[in-house]
Amino acid sequence: MANLKRERDIDDDEEEVVRGKVARSQDTEDRRSRHCPYLDTINRSVLDFDFEKLCSISLSHINVYACLICGKYFQGRGLKSHAYTHSVQFTHHVFLNLHTLKFYCLPDNYEIIDSSLEDITYVLKPTFTKQHISGLDKHGKLYRAYDGTTYLPGIVGLNNIKANDYANVVLQALSNVPPLRNYFLEEENYRGIRRPPGDIMFLLVQRFGELMRKLWNPRNFKAHVSPHEMLQAVVLCSKKTFQITKQGDAVDFLSWFLNALHGALGGTKKKSSIVTKVFQGSMRIFSKKLPHPDLPAEEKEALLQKEEYQEEMLESTFLYLTLDLPTAPLYKDEKEQLIIPQVPLFNILAKFNGNTEKEYKTYKENFLKRFQLTKLPPYLIFCIKRFTKNNFFVEKNPTIVNFPITNVDLREYLTEEAQATEKNTTYDLVANVVHDGKPTEGAYRIHVLHHGTGKWYELQDLQVTDILPQMITLSEAYIQIWKRQETEEKGNSHTGA
Repeated sequence: MANLKRERDIDDDEEEVVRGKVARSQDTEDRRSRHCPYLDTINRSVLDFDFEKLCSISLSHINVYACLICGKYFQGRGLKSHAYTHSVQFTHHVFLNLHTLKFYCLPDNYEIIDSSLEDITYVLKPTFTKQHISGLDKHGKLYRAYDGTTYLPGIVGLNNIKANDYANVVLQALSNVPPLRNYFLEEENYRGIRRPPGDIMFLLVQRFGELMRKLWNPRNFKAHVSPHEMLQAVVLCSKKTFQITKQGDAVDFLSWFLNALHGALGGTKKKSSIVTKVFQGSMRIFSKKLPHPDLPAEEKEALLQKEEYQEEMLESTFLYLTLDLPTAPLYKDEKEQLIIPQVPLFNILAKFNGNTEKEYKTYKENFLKRFQLTKLPPYLIFCIKRFTKNNFFVEKNPTIVNFPITNVDLREYLTEEAQATEKNTTYDLVANVVHDGKPTEGAYRIHVLHHGTGKWYELQDLQVTDILPQMITLSEAYIQIWKRQETEEKGNSHTGA
């Protein structure tokens, strides 16, 4: 009987201990995540998560918190940390860990769990469901940013930090190519790609994905985005070939960026990536060596019989087509104004009809080349060659290219075999990059088609205005993206060569 009583006492003691542990853990939980009385001090209008996540004092990337009252970044939240000191010194109490997305009240150091803060984490890290992505191009709903401005997701200005408009226009053009955009809006598509240890190029993929999600975010606090982190990745990965502080060439940047993205996504010459699935076509290049022009006619004839002077054919892939402009005339009209020449798009496309021959000069040798397309991609990029560099300066050709906005049929530029297999060869314009001004100090702007509304918009840095389609053709077009007329799904599943 005594034993039984002792066992019951032990059971009661254990139950008391368990009850105590539960009470203590609940108390800890309450302390850890209790309601914060300072939430009304949060100032959403100063929050900007587009910049590098660095402590404003120590410049460290590690364990960085954003003060939600003044918007500055500070490291740590321990007793001697910069965030803790800031909270005491300025009585700013609410902080967000930029990595874990958890909110804390300092100096009391407890976690805040409150559903009213969800809009802040969404701006820091927007996420898109498949359903949301599938509806992006089906409507033109305007959204209101926290600062009161209305905007169309995707048609958003990019900050020109100093001289990076050449990169901004390329990023905006690519963000309006639906299959490429959709791939980067869902992080799961590329999260599992394995890269060699120490490889920094994957940073481009991560930053481009983050930028796409910010540009298409329907819940932004402001109606523009700063590409600061994206451009820092560009500077790092291009080994400073492309910079934020120095004007660059949009075509050079586009070429480097597409190839770098393809490689970072695990793509090779044989293995495709989303970049090659969307933009890669193929062509035949016929080339033959020419004798030196100063040689006597008999010697030229003799050389032309040799094997090395016979025409060779090479199969090649491309991510964009370079269109050459005719030489601009130097004469002026009677009012001493230079005449701005014009040329139809189909005249400069003749380069790819398989018959037009063009001479290419190298340091030692001259070649005659002609081109013919064998496969057209779902999205076709034209780069119009406006700039020529010589030893002394860069010259710009101001020729205006006359082009229709829709229904450009490229069937005649395909080989006969390709004409039989390619079902659809008609394209519509979706993006048009323009260079204004002098070669070295000009500015860039872009015209983009909003797929949901069918309207055209002009974007220049932070400025966004709507534009009539007929005004687009009057500009000095530099880069164009054309979409093949077919359903988006087909374009998305298309595999590259």
